[in-house]
Amino acid sequence: MLFSSTVFLFIFLPLTLFFYYIADRKFKNYFLLAASLIFYAWGEPKFIFVMLVSIFANYVFGLLADRFREKKAAGRAVIVAMCLWNISIFFVYKYLNFTITQIDRFFGADIPLTKFTLPIGISFFTFQAMSYVIDVYRKNGEVQKNPLSVALYITFFPQLIAGPIVRYETVAREIKDRKETLSDFYKGLKRFVYGLCKKLILSNSMAVVADLSFNANDLSSVSVVGAWLGMLCYTLQIYYDFSGYSDMAIGLGLMFGFHFNENFDHPYASKSVSEFWRRWHISLGTWFRDYVYFPLGGSRVKSRARLVFNLFVVWFLTGVWHGASWNFIFWGLFYFVILTFEKLSGIPKKLTKKPAVFIYRVFTLLCVMFGWVLFRSEGLRRAYQYFRAMFGTYGNPVTDPSVVYNALMYLPLIVICCVLSFPVVRKIRARLDYMFTGLENCVLFGECCLMILLAVTALSYAVCVSYNPFIYFNF
Repeated sequence: MLFSSTVFLFIFLPLTLFFYYIADRKFKNYFLLAASLIFYAWGEPKFIFVMLVSIFANYVFGLLADRFREKKAAGRAVIVAMCLWNISIFFVYKYLNFTITQIDRFFGADIPLTKFTLPIGISFFTFQAMSYVIDVYRKNGEVQKNPLSVALYITFFPQLIAGPIVRYETVAREIKDRKETLSDFYKGLKRFVYGLCKKLILSNSMAVVADLSFNANDLSSVSVVGAWLGMLCYTLQIYYDFSGYSDMAIGLGLMFGFHFNENFDHPYASKSVSEFWRRWHISLGTWFRDYVYFPLGGSRVKSRARLVFNLFVVWFLTGVWHGASWNFIFWGLFYFVILTFEKLSGIPKKLTKKPAVFIYRVFTLLCVMFGWVLFRSEGLRRAYQYFRAMFGTYGNPVTDPSVVYNALMYLPLIVICCVLSFPVVRKIRARLDYMFTGLENCVLFGECCLMILLAVTALSYAVCVSYNPFIYFNF
């Protein structure tokens, strides 16, 4: 079930909110757990069993981590066993068929593929389960004696299938004791509406243009301008798709009294690739930082070789996490190369003059956009073909009438998407608060009117427009 689907917007969410708020305090968590399981089972009921087994196993690992924490050897053995368990589930469902395919291809074997299909959101709920055990081991959260509380943390529907990856230490207290307020509910509703608009109006519109180029049967026939326009629109699509979904998740959490950390901070405004990854999918970046990069030694190591190794491990795993395909692995290694260059060279910190800073900012954005071509393409061969189309090496035309038509038709939305990808709204809001000091009620009224207008527009899109892809649904 998608947040942007009519079933969720008109049936599931209203009923869940209604029964949650009339339920007795001691039953609220149980109700949220039941609602979350229904939410997950809506699309693929058979995967509920996989999730429940994972939850129970990590509940036991949490108890063991708490019990043997002071005994270093035993405690570490628990963490190793927990990692192997979760990674094995991850591997079987997400990477086993990919591995078999590579073995068959390179060694001439004839191993049959399994019939396993990918459970929705396995990348997200597996990382959350691991976060629970590790945070308990590190004393960053109290162990849950009640397995249903662990189940709620892992399955809570706002962040279940597409994040953000909520760290256990962030919500450990709120699982046990939280207070819903009207202020939080309003903030959550506002955030949800904004996220819904990002997804349904902006992202889906950009997807139409991007798909015309990326889904072409013959990429050698795609014009140069068409290929670049497709790359630009996919760059905007994936940002508004994923950040919109994160906004909706954060908003839903607030409606139920949970406070999730931010997952995006205008990443396309970054001055370097390193900064981009501090602003993009923050929950994943901090997960790898705290649970992989820092334990390996981070950047506080004695040799550059060790630093490069640590970066390689993190970015190889980042690529692997995103999907069982060579293009994802090379996408991760692409960032490993750039980030290693920035770490070792000290760029862009060494750039002080404005022209140099601007040039490197453009370079950063181009790197990100080229990376999205790798990310979006169905395999390395397809990515190679798309890059060739971008630079006209097929002898393909510079432009064509359909590209001009789409560019003109979607130009207003493309401009809006580009502008809103920078912190413009934040600055405007700060300016309005300054200008209307003492007139907060007027600003609030205007904000409410805008939210209602956006909500009506987004809901009309949900009802009338059937095209509703979601990129991170597959992870």
